[in-house]
Amino acid sequence: MKQRLSFDFTETPRTRATIGTTPGNPMSVWDLTAKAREVVESRLRGLWVRGEISDFKRHRNGHWYFCLRDRDAQVRCVVWAGDQYRMPAAPDDGMQVVVFGQMTVFPARGDLQLKVSRIDAEGDGLWRKAMELTLAKLRKEGLLDENRKRAIPQYPRCVAVVTSQDGAALRDIVAVMRKRNLGARLVVCPTQVQGETAAGEIAAAIRCVGRWAKADVLIVGRGGGSKDDLWAFNDERVARAVAQSPIPVISAVGHEVDLTVCDAVADLRAPTPSAAAVAACASRDDVRKALKLAGRTLSESAQRRIRNERRDVEKLTLRLGQSSARTVTRKKALLATCAARLNALSPLATLSRGYAVARDTTGHALTSASQFAPDLEFDLLLHDGDIRATTQFTSVKRQAQ
Repeated sequence: MKQRLSFDFTETPRTRATIGTTPGNPMSVWDLTAKAREVVESRLRGLWVRGEISDFKRHRNGHWYFCLRDRDAQVRCVVWAGDQYRMPAAPDDGMQVVVFGQMTVFPARGDLQLKVSRIDAEGDGLWRKAMELTLAKLRKEGLLDENRKRAIPQYPRCVAVVTSQDGAALRDIVAVMRKRNLGARLVVCPTQVQGETAAGEIAAAIRCVGRWAKADVLIVGRGGGSKDDLWAFNDERVARAVAQSPIPVISAVGHEVDLTVCDAVADLRAPTPSAAAVAACASRDDVRKALKLAGRTLSESAQRRIRNERRDVEKLTLRLGQSSARTVTRKKALLATCAARLNALSPLATLSRGYAVARDTTGHALTSASQFAPDLEFDLLLHDGDIRATTQFTSVKRQAQ
């Protein structure tokens, strides 16, 4: 094909003028469609066209094909795979769009078509669709769950920032940090924040800070801008880098009304870069208030602890006294019972009933009459004392014995 085109266009003006003008020198179909493409592309450079998307198809080679129509006409359109990176998402049938492209002719079929390099949906249709698709994918993987988000440390020693080194966002963050003046170290990892390479650079910078592992909190963001300017922060690569960051991430993209995928995945969303700096660390006044409150809380806690302990001691003393009284009463009752039993078993109790016990001088009891010899001295134990006695036998007793 290229040889035929080069051959035709290298003909002399006179020869070229005669091609297709006579039956003897006809033009080929390919040459006709190629010439038509040359004319169309030379006359119609780049154009913005408004219309409605219909018959949208994705080809297996990655290209998009659709028709752009209005009430009176339609034109076939193609978006080459290499141009799709400029578009947030594929359009849907029925979507009103404004496209930028160049009219051309496809020589193989002779079709007139618009080669589209940019698509802007009326309103924010394409942007919203692309963002919703990304959020749905991340939500399915659990990356938007609130329970996976981490708390931002109040007193960080090092704050890392991923943003443009020339942007207003960095100046705002620096100004706030200096004003708060907590002594925290500020480390900047500069990157592009808009353009074709911005998303990849932002994701790489976030991973770099994570590998560095010396920052306590990371601020990712930029100042305000159009949806196109902020689109890098809706990129899935940036969202995954934020979700995988080993340190807590504060997202501060654009203004308060701007919402990005990065905001949804981050541990904390700040409405502005200045608010992100405020959220990243406490001020000197905040520290003083916290210390004062902590001192008051500690003092109240100590006093409350002392009062509680004093009440516990008083209760314990009361219980100990009551327990001691009960113990003494039980012991007295037990002692009285034992005394009564001992008294019942005591020989003295027997002696008090008129009995006596005879014991020799060594203290051994004399329990048999055979142990009493004449004139034997022995002690007679009565209930109220001892009596020294001597054995005297009478004839009557002898006869009785």
